[in-house]
Amino acid sequence: MVSQPTKQDWIGVFSLGLIWGGTFMVVAMALEGYGPITVATSRTTLGALTLLVLMQITGRRFPTLTPALGGSIILIGVLSTAIPFMLLSWGQQFVPSAFAGLSMAAIPLMVLPLAHFFSDEPLNLRRFLGVCLGFSGALVLIGPGLLQLGQGTEPLAQMACITAALCYAVSSILTRRCPPIDPVALAALTLLVGAALLLPIMLMTEGLPDWQGTRPTLALIVLGLVPTALANLLRVSITRSAGSVFLTLVNYQVPVWSMVFGAWILSEALPLRFYIALTLILTGMAISQWFSLRKALMGR
Repeated sequence: MVSQPTKQDWIGVFSLGLIWGGTFMVVAMALEGYGPITVATSRTTLGALTLLVLMQITGRRFPTLTPALGGSIILIGVLSTAIPFMLLSWGQQFVPSAFAGLSMAAIPLMVLPLAHFFSDEPLNLRRFLGVCLGFSGALVLIGPGLLQLGQGTEPLAQMACITAALCYAVSSILTRRCPPIDPVALAALTLLVGAALLLPIMLMTEGLPDWQGTRPTLALIVLGLVPTALANLLRVSITRSAGSVFLTLVNYQVPVWSMVFGAWILSEALPLRFYIALTLILTGMAISQWFSLRKALMGR
């Protein structure tokens, strides 16, 4: 039976929403100077190195790799880092970041049936209604036009973003089903798998990166440290503690924070639909996780 989310899980979910909400903006900055494969490889490699150093500092040891554990780590690494990072970096060259945000908001609809059949999180009417309400809020937030099929390369880029969302959905189920392992070790090893897969692809397609200016390079560093190393650690910890369905609450927040960052950093106006969507999203989150939310807020 899946555990009820704790107050720490709720704090982690909102933190992940904030971090991932700003990721698309930082990726766009990195793409100003570097190719998409280089961006995906750099953030994965730096994230892996960061968590390996953290393991060394905290005295954590790598687990004994059984066939089941080793297979889980490889699959999670491929589906949670290598493939989606590469697809999103490439896709953002041709579609608005808002479309990428909408793709992430679709993850809960993908996770619900997967979790029902392949994990200990059965689908019920309350969860289903909450997820649908949250997704409708994401649709309102993005607004009209972005769901239209684009021209030229744009349809492939749209499919790349949606496929990345599917990868995240499957990897969250696999993370939940993974044999017992320290969350830091799991996060480090899955990023290491992603880096090992992406490095040769980068060398064959884009070669070793050169210095491309301060802003794109700083963006690469930030990507590796915050939305990759720190966020992957939070993602693994929350999924192992509270389940994959609970983790999907992050994805409703991504387009919200994307617009907040746009208003804050780029001085963009927040339209009326932002406030309507925010109400729908928060209501959906409350409905789908009502009992754990009440426990976290009231301490019982």
